Amino acid sequence: MEVPEDDFAIGCFLGLLAGEGHFGGDGRTPQVTLRMHVRHEKLFRWLQREFPGGRLYGPYHHGGRHYYQWMARGDYLRRAVAPLIDRHRDWLDDHVRLRFEAMCERYGMAIGGGAPAGDAPGAAPAASAR
Repeated sequence: MEVPEDDFAIGCFLGLLAGEGHFGGDGRTPQVTLRMHVRHEKLFRWLQREFPGGRLYGPYHHGGRHYYQWMARGDYLRRAVAPLIDRHRDWLDDHVRLRFEAMCERYGMAIGGGAPAGDAPGAAPAASAR
């Protein structure tokens, strides 16, 4: 599927999106963008390995800013990244979740899975089978 399946990688990715991510597009194609200072290069190299369908751009140096930019768009966003975010969107705070949902709605991307009850942080534990 070209996205990691381990909880650490998924949690790290969702945390990056919550703190630094942009959900948007160019009017025709949706995109998820992470832009951060060049001092985070090691993190961007990790993103390249874990999410190989995304693209890393930079480093850019202009306007007094020095940054890398990682983007997921097109088929990779639609078939891999958006479904991953959707499966875990109950882990996101309301602001980030609503931004993700607005991008999906604007670009006609099917969503609606979300995490099963009990999987989201702060949710009541699932009842154990006896």
